[in-house]
Amino acid sequence: MNAPIQPAAVIEENRSHPGLPALLTAYHLVNQERKGTPVATAAGLPAAYRAETEDPAAAFAADTVLLATGPGGPLPLGCVVLRAPREGRAPEVKRLWVTPGARRRGIARALMTEALGRASAAGAGAVRLTVWAGRPEPLALYEDLGFATVPSWDDRPGLLCLEKLLEALPGTPTGARTETAENRPTATPAEGLMEEPADRPAGESPRERTERHPDAGAGQPADRVARLTADEVRRHAADGLAALLVDAVDDGASVGFLAPLEAAVAASWWSGAAEEAERGVREVWAAHGPDGRLTGVVTLVRAGTANGRHRGEVSRLLVHRSARGRGLGRALLAEAEAHAAATGLALLVLDTRTDSPAERLYRGAGWTAAGTIPDFAADPAGVPRATTLYYKRLG
Repeated sequence: MNAPIQPAAVIEENRSHPGLPALLTAYHLVNQERKGTPVATAAGLPAAYRAETEDPAAAFAADTVLLATGPGGPLPLGCVVLRAPREGRAPEVKRLWVTPGARRRGIARALMTEALGRASAAGAGAVRLTVWAGRPEPLALYEDLGFATVPSWDDRPGLLCLEKLLEALPGTPTGARTETAENRPTATPAEGLMEEPADRPAGESPRERTERHPDAGAGQPADRVARLTADEVRRHAADGLAALLVDAVDDGASVGFLAPLEAAVAASWWSGAAEEAERGVREVWAAHGPDGRLTGVVTLVRAGTANGRHRGEVSRLLVHRSARGRGLGRALLAEAEAHAAATGLALLVLDTRTDSPAERLYRGAGWTAAGTIPDFAADPAGVPRATTLYYKRLG
Protein backbone atom coordinates (compact mmCIF):
# COMPACT_ATOMS: atom_id res chain seq x y z
CA MET A 1 0.00 0.00 0.00
CA ASN A 2 1.41 3.37 -1.02
CA ALA A 3 2.09 5.92 1.74
CA PRO A 4 0.02 9.11 1.52
CA ILE A 5 1.72 12.01 -0.20
CA GLN A 6 2.88 14.60 2.30
CA PRO A 7 2.27 18.28 1.50
CA ALA A 8 5.37 20.39 0.78
CA ALA A 9 4.42 22.73 3.62
CA VAL A 10 1.59 23.94 5.80
CA ILE A 11 0.80 27.63 5.29
CA GLU A 12 -0.29 29.64 8.33
CA GLU A 13 -0.71 33.30 9.19
CA ASN A 14 1.58 34.20 12.10
CA ARG A 15 3.54 37.42 12.47
CA SER A 16 4.66 36.45 16.00
CA HIS A 17 6.30 33.07 15.29
CA PRO A 18 9.65 32.81 17.15
CA GLY A 19 11.31 31.56 13.96
CA LEU A 20 10.28 34.57 11.84
CA PRO A 21 13.10 36.94 12.94
CA ALA A 22 15.72 34.42 11.76
CA LEU A 23 14.01 34.10 8.36
CA LEU A 24 13.86 37.86 7.90
CA THR A 25 17.45 38.28 9.05
CA ALA A 26 18.69 35.70 6.53
CA TYR A 27 16.61 37.35 3.81
CA HIS A 28 17.95 40.85 4.44
CA LEU A 29 21.61 39.80 4.92
CA VAL A 30 21.65 37.90 1.63
CA ASN A 31 19.90 40.71 -0.24
CA GLN A 32 22.19 43.40 1.16
CA GLU A 33 25.14 41.32 -0.07
CA ARG A 34 23.62 40.89 -3.50
CA LYS A 35 23.03 44.64 -3.76
CA GLY A 36 26.67 45.36 -3.05
CA THR A 37 25.95 46.85 0.39
CA PRO A 38 26.83 43.90 2.66
CA VAL A 39 26.47 43.98 6.42
CA ALA A 40 27.68 41.38 8.89
CA THR A 41 24.67 41.13 11.21
CA ALA A 42 21.13 42.40 11.59
CA ALA A 43 22.53 45.26 13.66
CA GLY A 44 24.09 46.71 10.51
CA LEU A 45 20.90 46.70 8.43
CA PRO A 46 19.14 49.93 7.49
CA ALA A 47 16.83 50.98 10.32
CA ALA A 48 13.58 49.91 8.63
CA TYR A 49 14.87 46.41 7.87
CA ARG A 50 16.47 46.03 11.29
CA ALA A 51 13.13 46.85 12.92
CA GLU A 52 11.54 43.98 10.99
CA THR A 53 14.10 41.49 12.31
CA GLU A 54 13.76 42.75 15.89
CA ASP A 55 9.96 42.87 16.14
CA PRO A 56 8.15 41.51 13.06
CA ALA A 57 4.79 41.66 14.82
CA ALA A 58 5.11 45.42 15.23
CA ALA A 59 6.69 46.06 11.83
CA PHE A 60 3.92 44.17 10.00
CA ALA A 61 1.06 44.95 12.39
CA ALA A 62 -1.26 46.01 9.54
CA ASP A 63 -0.11 43.35 7.07
CA THR A 64 -0.62 39.64 6.44
CA VAL A 65 2.43 37.50 7.27
CA LEU A 66 2.30 33.93 5.96
CA LEU A 67 4.70 31.17 7.04
CA ALA A 68 5.38 27.78 5.49
CA THR A 69 6.18 24.97 7.90
CA GLY A 70 7.24 21.48 6.82
CA PRO A 71 5.34 18.41 8.04
CA GLY A 72 6.41 17.75 11.61
CA GLY A 73 8.93 20.60 11.65
CA PRO A 74 8.77 23.37 14.27
CA LEU A 75 10.79 25.93 12.29
CA PRO A 76 9.25 27.80 9.33
CA LEU A 77 10.77 27.05 5.92
CA GLY A 78 9.68 30.26 4.24
CA CYS A 79 7.64 33.42 4.52
CA VAL A 80 5.89 36.10 2.52
CA VAL A 81 4.30 39.41 3.53
CA LEU A 82 1.19 40.77 1.86
CA ARG A 83 1.40 44.48 2.48
CA ALA A 84 -2.03 45.95 3.21
CA PRO A 85 -3.43 48.48 0.70
CA ARG A 86 -2.28 52.00 1.43
CA GLU A 87 -3.91 55.19 0.11
CA GLY A 88 -6.09 53.19 -2.27
CA ARG A 89 -3.19 51.36 -3.90
CA ALA A 90 -3.19 47.61 -4.46
CA PRO A 91 -1.69 45.29 -1.82
CA GLU A 92 1.93 44.43 -2.49
CA VAL A 93 3.91 41.21 -2.04
CA LYS A 94 7.08 41.59 0.04
CA ARG A 95 9.72 39.44 1.72
CA LEU A 96 9.18 36.23 -0.25
CA TRP A 97 11.89 33.94 1.13
CA VAL A 98 12.44 30.18 1.31
CA THR A 99 15.38 28.73 3.23
CA PRO A 100 18.01 27.29 0.84
CA GLY A 101 17.55 23.72 2.03
CA ALA A 102 13.81 23.81 1.33
CA ARG A 103 13.86 25.25 -2.19
CA ARG A 104 12.51 23.54 -5.32
CA ARG A 105 9.71 21.92 -3.34
CA GLY A 106 6.93 24.28 -4.41
CA ILE A 107 6.99 26.29 -1.19
CA ALA A 108 7.37 29.71 -2.85
CA ARG A 109 4.42 28.92 -5.12
CA ALA A 110 2.33 27.77 -2.16
CA LEU A 111 3.07 30.98 -0.25
CA MET A 112 2.25 33.14 -3.27
CA THR A 113 -0.96 31.25 -4.00
CA GLU A 114 -2.16 31.69 -0.43
CA ALA A 115 -1.26 35.41 -0.48
CA LEU A 116 -3.19 35.93 -3.73
CA GLY A 117 -6.19 34.11 -2.28
CA ARG A 118 -6.13 36.30 0.82
CA ALA A 119 -5.96 39.45 -1.31
CA SER A 120 -8.87 38.34 -3.48
CA ALA A 121 -10.97 37.44 -0.44
CA ALA A 122 -10.33 40.92 0.95
CA GLY A 123 -11.68 42.52 -2.23
CA ALA A 124 -8.42 43.59 -3.87
CA GLY A 125 -8.64 44.26 -7.58
CA ALA A 126 -4.95 43.50 -8.10
CA VAL A 127 -1.72 42.56 -6.37
CA ARG A 128 1.60 44.10 -7.30
CA LEU A 129 5.30 43.45 -6.69
CA THR A 130 8.73 44.48 -7.94
CA VAL A 131 11.62 42.26 -9.03
CA TRP A 132 15.01 42.76 -10.66
CA ALA A 133 15.16 41.81 -14.34
CA GLY A 134 18.21 39.60 -13.67
CA ARG A 135 16.21 37.08 -11.60
CA PRO A 136 14.85 34.53 -14.11
CA GLU A 137 13.53 32.02 -11.55
CA PRO A 138 11.28 34.44 -9.60
CA LEU A 139 10.16 36.03 -12.87
CA ALA A 140 9.16 32.65 -14.26
CA LEU A 141 7.16 31.91 -11.10
CA TYR A 142 5.35 35.26 -11.15
CA GLU A 143 4.52 35.01 -14.86
CA ASP A 144 3.22 31.49 -14.33
CA LEU A 145 0.99 32.83 -11.56
CA GLY A 146 -0.46 35.43 -13.94
CA PHE A 147 1.60 38.53 -13.17
CA ALA A 148 2.38 40.87 -16.05
CA THR A 149 4.75 43.81 -16.39
CA VAL A 150 3.05 47.21 -16.00
CA PRO A 151 4.29 50.81 -16.31
CA SER A 152 6.95 51.32 -13.68
CA TRP A 153 6.36 53.17 -10.42
CA ASP A 154 10.13 53.03 -9.72
CA ASP A 155 12.61 54.23 -12.33
CA ARG A 156 15.74 52.42 -11.16
CA PRO A 157 17.40 50.63 -14.08
CA GLY A 158 16.63 46.92 -14.21
CA LEU A 159 13.72 46.98 -11.72
CA LEU A 160 10.48 45.55 -13.11
CA CYS A 161 7.03 46.35 -11.76
CA LEU A 162 4.52 43.51 -12.04
CA GLU A 163 0.83 43.25 -11.35
CA LYS A 164 -1.84 40.53 -11.34
CA LEU A 165 -5.51 41.38 -11.76
CA LEU A 166 -7.77 39.42 -9.42
CA GLU A 167 -11.30 38.16 -9.94
CA ALA A 168 -13.79 39.32 -7.35
CA LEU A 169 -15.12 36.58 -5.10
CA PRO A 170 -18.91 36.21 -4.90
CA GLY A 171 -20.37 38.76 -2.51
CA THR A 172 -17.48 41.24 -2.73
CA PRO A 173 -18.90 44.80 -2.80
CA THR A 174 -18.05 46.63 -6.01
CA GLY A 175 -16.75 49.64 -4.11
CA ALA A 176 -14.36 47.49 -2.12
CA ARG A 177 -12.07 46.79 -5.05
CA THR A 178 -8.65 48.48 -4.84
CA GLU A 179 -6.94 50.30 -7.68
CA THR A 180 -5.15 48.71 -10.65
CA ALA A 181 -2.50 49.97 -13.07
CA GLU A 182 -5.13 51.87 -15.02
CA ASN A 183 -6.49 53.96 -12.13
CA ARG A 184 -3.48 54.04 -9.81
CA PRO A 185 -2.45 57.40 -8.37
CA THR A 186 1.22 58.32 -8.43
CA ALA A 187 2.94 55.57 -6.47
CA THR A 188 5.72 55.79 -3.97
CA PRO A 189 8.97 53.89 -4.65
CA ALA A 190 8.60 50.19 -3.92
CA GLU A 191 11.13 47.80 -2.48
CA GLY A 192 12.34 45.06 -4.81
CA LEU A 193 10.95 41.60 -4.15
CA MET A 194 13.69 39.03 -3.48
CA GLU A 195 16.28 41.84 -3.41
CA GLU A 196 15.43 44.86 -1.32
CA PRO A 197 17.03 48.19 -2.31
CA ALA A 198 18.87 50.05 0.42
CA ASP A 199 17.16 52.98 2.08
CA ARG A 200 17.75 56.16 0.11
CA PRO A 201 19.06 59.26 1.83
CA ALA A 202 16.48 62.05 1.91
CA GLY A 203 16.10 63.66 -1.50
CA GLU A 204 18.30 61.16 -3.28
CA SER A 205 17.10 60.28 -6.75
CA PRO A 206 17.37 56.79 -8.27
CA ARG A 207 20.13 58.07 -10.56
CA GLU A 208 22.08 59.47 -7.57
CA ARG A 209 21.68 56.17 -5.74
CA THR A 210 23.06 54.29 -8.77
CA GLU A 211 26.08 56.61 -8.83
CA ARG A 212 26.59 56.06 -5.08
CA HIS A 213 26.42 52.26 -5.54
CA PRO A 214 27.55 51.54 -9.16
CA ASP A 215 26.09 48.02 -9.09
CA ALA A 216 22.72 49.08 -7.67
CA GLY A 217 19.87 47.86 -9.85
CA ALA A 218 22.10 45.36 -11.60
CA GLY A 219 20.17 42.41 -10.16
CA GLN A 220 21.40 39.43 -8.22
CA PRO A 221 24.28 37.17 -9.22
CA ALA A 222 23.27 34.37 -11.58
CA ASP A 223 24.74 31.78 -9.19
CA ARG A 224 22.22 29.97 -6.98
CA VAL A 225 23.17 28.91 -3.44
CA ALA A 226 21.43 25.80 -2.09
CA ARG A 227 21.96 23.26 0.64
CA LEU A 228 23.03 19.81 -0.57
CA THR A 229 21.60 16.59 0.79
CA ALA A 230 23.97 13.73 1.63
CA ASP A 231 23.02 12.03 -1.66
CA GLU A 232 23.72 15.23 -3.60
CA VAL A 233 27.14 15.52 -1.96
CA ARG A 234 27.87 11.95 -3.09
CA ARG A 235 26.69 12.72 -6.63
CA HIS A 236 28.90 15.79 -6.90
CA ALA A 237 31.90 14.35 -5.00
CA ALA A 238 33.80 13.09 -8.04
CA ASP A 239 33.23 16.11 -10.26
CA GLY A 240 32.09 19.53 -9.06
CA LEU A 241 33.10 19.28 -5.41
CA ALA A 242 36.42 17.59 -6.15
CA ALA A 243 37.16 20.25 -8.78
CA LEU A 244 36.58 23.02 -6.22
CA LEU A 245 38.98 21.43 -3.75
CA VAL A 246 41.66 20.79 -6.39
CA ASP A 247 41.33 24.38 -7.66
CA ALA A 248 41.74 25.76 -4.13
CA VAL A 249 44.91 23.73 -3.49
CA ASP A 250 46.32 24.70 -6.90
CA ASP A 251 45.74 28.34 -5.92
CA GLY A 252 47.71 27.93 -2.70
CA ALA A 253 44.87 27.64 -0.18
CA SER A 254 45.69 25.91 3.08
CA VAL A 255 42.74 23.50 3.32
CA GLY A 256 44.40 20.36 4.65
CA PHE A 257 46.14 19.08 1.51
CA LEU A 258 49.51 19.34 -0.20
CA ALA A 259 49.93 20.01 -3.92
CA PRO A 260 49.41 18.47 -6.31
CA LEU A 261 46.07 17.18 -5.08
CA GLU A 262 44.73 14.28 -7.13
CA ALA A 263 41.07 14.47 -8.08
CA ALA A 264 40.49 10.96 -6.67
CA VAL A 265 41.80 12.06 -3.25
CA ALA A 266 39.59 15.16 -3.31
CA ALA A 267 36.56 13.04 -4.29
CA SER A 268 37.30 10.63 -1.45
CA TRP A 269 37.31 13.48 1.05
CA TRP A 270 33.90 14.64 -0.16
CA SER A 271 32.56 11.08 0.01
CA GLY A 272 33.51 11.13 3.68
CA ALA A 273 31.77 14.49 4.04
CA ALA A 274 28.63 12.92 2.59
CA GLU A 275 28.72 10.28 5.31
CA GLU A 276 29.02 13.04 7.91
CA ALA A 277 26.08 14.86 6.29
CA GLU A 278 24.00 11.72 6.55
CA ARG A 279 24.77 11.50 10.28
CA GLY A 280 23.87 15.16 10.78
CA VAL A 281 27.42 16.13 11.71
CA ARG A 282 28.24 18.23 8.62
CA GLU A 283 25.98 20.39 6.45
CA VAL A 284 26.97 21.49 2.96
CA TRP A 285 25.89 24.43 0.78
CA ALA A 286 26.97 24.87 -2.84
CA ALA A 287 26.75 27.70 -5.34
CA HIS A 288 25.50 26.63 -8.78
CA GLY A 289 26.43 28.66 -11.85
CA PRO A 290 23.98 29.38 -14.71
CA ASP A 291 25.23 26.24 -16.49
CA GLY A 292 24.71 24.08 -13.40
CA ARG A 293 28.42 23.81 -12.62
CA LEU A 294 29.39 24.16 -8.96
CA THR A 295 31.14 27.48 -8.41
CA GLY A 296 31.55 27.48 -4.63
CA VAL A 297 30.93 25.51 -1.44
CA VAL A 298 30.91 25.88 2.34
CA THR A 299 30.33 23.38 5.14
CA LEU A 300 29.17 23.70 8.74
CA VAL A 301 30.35 21.10 11.27
CA ARG A 302 28.48 20.73 14.55
CA ALA A 303 30.44 20.05 17.73
CA GLY A 304 29.95 16.48 18.92
CA THR A 305 30.62 16.89 22.62
CA ALA A 306 27.81 17.37 25.12
CA ASN A 307 29.25 20.65 26.36
CA GLY A 308 29.79 22.02 22.84
CA ARG A 309 26.43 21.51 21.21
CA HIS A 310 25.88 25.28 21.09
CA ARG A 311 28.88 25.60 18.77
CA GLY A 312 29.67 24.96 15.12
CA GLU A 313 32.68 25.29 12.84
CA VAL A 314 32.66 26.80 9.36
CA SER A 315 35.09 24.94 7.11
CA ARG A 316 35.93 24.44 3.44
CA LEU A 317 34.64 27.80 2.24
CA LEU A 318 35.81 27.57 -1.38
CA VAL A 319 35.03 29.64 -4.48
CA HIS A 320 36.42 28.59 -7.85
CA ARG A 321 38.90 31.06 -9.31
CA SER A 322 36.72 31.49 -12.40
CA ALA A 323 33.77 32.64 -10.26
CA ARG A 324 35.47 35.07 -7.88
CA GLY A 325 34.51 38.72 -7.66
CA ARG A 326 30.77 37.97 -7.64
CA GLY A 327 30.23 37.97 -3.87
CA LEU A 328 29.84 34.19 -3.68
CA GLY A 329 32.11 33.78 -0.66
CA ARG A 330 30.06 36.17 1.43
CA ALA A 331 26.76 34.71 0.13
CA LEU A 332 27.81 31.16 1.06
CA LEU A 333 29.01 32.31 4.46
CA ALA A 334 25.76 34.19 5.08
CA GLU A 335 23.69 31.09 4.26
CA ALA A 336 25.68 28.96 6.70
CA GLU A 337 25.46 31.62 9.43
CA ALA A 338 21.72 32.10 8.99
CA HIS A 339 21.07 28.36 9.13
CA ALA A 340 23.27 27.99 12.20
CA ALA A 341 21.34 30.74 14.01
CA ALA A 342 17.97 29.35 12.94
CA THR A 343 18.86 25.88 14.25
CA GLY A 344 19.98 27.02 17.68
CA LEU A 345 23.73 27.46 17.41
CA ALA A 346 25.06 30.41 19.42
CA LEU A 347 28.72 30.45 18.42
CA LEU A 348 30.68 29.75 15.23
CA VAL A 349 34.45 29.26 14.88
CA LEU A 350 36.85 28.87 11.98
CA ASP A 351 40.54 29.10 11.18
CA THR A 352 42.35 30.45 8.13
CA ARG A 353 45.88 31.18 7.02
CA THR A 354 47.11 34.46 8.49
CA ASP A 355 47.19 37.37 6.02
CA SER A 356 45.23 35.41 3.42
CA PRO A 357 42.50 37.14 1.35
CA ALA A 358 39.94 35.14 3.33
CA GLU A 359 40.73 37.20 6.43
CA ARG A 360 39.27 40.30 4.78
CA LEU A 361 36.05 38.41 4.09
CA TYR A 362 35.69 37.18 7.66
CA ARG A 363 36.51 40.52 9.25
CA GLY A 364 34.06 42.25 6.92
CA ALA A 365 31.36 39.74 7.90
CA GLY A 366 31.72 40.57 11.58
CA TRP A 367 34.05 37.77 12.72
CA THR A 368 36.53 38.43 15.54
CA ALA A 369 40.15 37.25 15.51
CA ALA A 370 40.86 35.29 18.70
CA GLY A 371 44.58 34.78 18.14
CA THR A 372 47.33 33.55 15.83
CA ILE A 373 49.36 30.34 16.03
CA PRO A 374 52.72 30.43 14.21
CA ASP A 375 53.61 27.57 11.83
CA PHE A 376 50.30 25.86 12.58
CA ALA A 377 49.73 24.31 9.13
CA ALA A 378 51.74 23.89 5.96
CA ASP A 379 50.62 25.53 2.75
CA PRO A 380 50.18 23.34 -0.36
CA ALA A 381 53.91 23.68 -1.08
CA GLY A 382 54.73 22.24 2.34
CA VAL A 383 55.90 25.49 3.96
CA PRO A 384 54.59 25.99 7.56
CA ARG A 385 52.40 29.06 7.85
CA ALA A 386 50.69 30.91 10.69
CA THR A 387 46.95 30.36 11.26
CA THR A 388 44.47 32.84 12.74
CA LEU A 389 41.48 31.60 14.73
CA TYR A 390 38.16 33.45 14.38
CA TYR A 391 34.81 33.32 16.16
CA LYS A 392 31.38 34.90 15.74
CA ARG A 393 28.51 35.04 18.23
CA LEU A 394 25.04 34.56 16.73
CA GLY A 395 21.82 36.18 17.84
